[in-house]
Amino acid sequence: MKFKPLPRLGAPLLPLYASAFLVLAYNFTFWKTFALATGGANLANAPVYAGAFLLLVLLFNAILTLLNFRFVIKPVLVLLFIGASFSTYFMNQYGIVIDSSMVQNVIETDVREANELFSWKMVQTVTILGILPAFVVWKLPLEFRPVRRDLLAKLGIVVFSLLAVAGLLLMLFKTLAPAIREHRELRFLLTPTNMFQATHGYLKRKWATPLVIAPLGTDASRGPKWAASAASGKHTVTLIVVGETARSMNFSLNGYSRDTNPQLARQKDLVNLSNVSSCGTATAVSVPCVFSDFPRDDYTAEKARSQEGLLDVLRHAGFDVLWRDNNSGCKGVCDRVRYEDLSQPVAGDPLCNTEECFDERLLRGLPEMIRNAEKDMVIVLHQKGSHGPAYAKRYPAAFGKFGPVCQTNELEQCSRESIVAAYDNTILYTDHVISAAIDILRAAAEEGKADTSLVYFSDHGESLGEKNMYLHGAPYIISPAEQRSVPMMLWLSQGFRSRFGIDNDCLGARSKQPFSHDNVFHSVLGMLNVSTAVYNPKLDLFHACTRGT
Repeated sequence: MKFKPLPRLGAPLLPLYASAFLVLAYNFTFWKTFALATGGANLANAPVYAGAFLLLVLLFNAILTLLNFRFVIKPVLVLLFIGASFSTYFMNQYGIVIDSSMVQNVIETDVREANELFSWKMVQTVTILGILPAFVVWKLPLEFRPVRRDLLAKLGIVVFSLLAVAGLLLMLFKTLAPAIREHRELRFLLTPTNMFQATHGYLKRKWATPLVIAPLGTDASRGPKWAASAASGKHTVTLIVVGETARSMNFSLNGYSRDTNPQLARQKDLVNLSNVSSCGTATAVSVPCVFSDFPRDDYTAEKARSQEGLLDVLRHAGFDVLWRDNNSGCKGVCDRVRYEDLSQPVAGDPLCNTEECFDERLLRGLPEMIRNAEKDMVIVLHQKGSHGPAYAKRYPAAFGKFGPVCQTNELEQCSRESIVAAYDNTILYTDHVISAAIDILRAAAEEGKADTSLVYFSDHGESLGEKNMYLHGAPYIISPAEQRSVPMMLWLSQGFRSRFGIDNDCLGARSKQPFSHDNVFHSVLGMLNVSTAVYNPKLDLFHACTRGT
């Protein structure tokens, strides 16, 4: 079958048509948000929408005209259309925005996580909005003028377009200025500029990675309480459990209507902190942040990469530090300590399937590890937790208590209730994993093998359809509470509390006070009585409940 040849098009018109197509076809989320920012979609605002549309088309036209050369413009538009189709799919499907953190998530995720985002709807969107327009542009015959006339025409088009943009800005400034100032998320929603802005931000951070890591807490040593308890001859073992995508409002310990924490609710001496905020809304941000000594307001990825973190300070203080991972890596924070990757499926392992392993695998061998410890240990367990959108894959069938559940990663095929049910089952399974970890620590303490403790917190939360948002990764400044409010729990054996003089009742009395990831670095040092100049007692949530401080 032969296709009818496409009509020839004057080359100067291609950037204009492409610009109009970009602004119209890929920016549903942008225009919806813009309408809300300017008083709602109504006839009275039609001139504003028309002016904003024309402004963006002319701005894009000026930029693309600068690239409108033979052998250049077509490859550029092909890449733009295909990239923009992916961008618009994820924004429309999950309510996310495209920023540097999202680019980092895409680049640093593993193949299994990436596969979960694949769906036939994505294929359809990319085909219709990406591949087909790209094919048309590639096959379109263009008529280019002689070089001198072509350059003069380009100059005229760019100057006219920019002057028109300036005029429209002056006319619409009274409306646009407050809308853009009050709705900063608009710059993350405009496709394709959001892709370039986000990629530039990510590469700028990536290329700025220092070659030399500055040491931190090299003065770290055991405090006086270690000498007082040395006669016992028992080691200490502390588990730091890093949850994934768990939001506090779906924990029944925090008042959620479903009983998602039946096992933890029965754990004696558990302290549940119900008012905790995360450092970021994505793993690639929160994990490096929480293990750094920078508070969220002063944190940047560049700073975190430029110096050592909490695990290094503990290593300087003489602890044996181990990171056990069932996720997509530690994002650089465990580069200088022992590391075990438990995420790779093993044939015949009942805790694995063909694609991934369940979080209980993180607990395998822990009793023997504690029993045979020759040094005081800090073990980090990095969960797969509640990572979406395929929530139903995160837990064994026995924990499918709530239902019906969404069994696909194509969330548009599921009711919100079934999505939440699947997510709640992941929390139920996390409840089991943490409770089982506490049982291991309690047994070791009762056998006299070690003084044990556990700290659990999630890296960030998750949107489950609130305001039509799903998943996570929204820029922090505009992120909803569902993506920032995270669970946090503490459990200390009686021997651990006695050794370090920690009052559990006092901790319980502070359970509703506001805390954040900022507290983790200093609280771990405080609970283990590590003396170092980088320790800040004001951020140590144990400090007010520790005798002798």
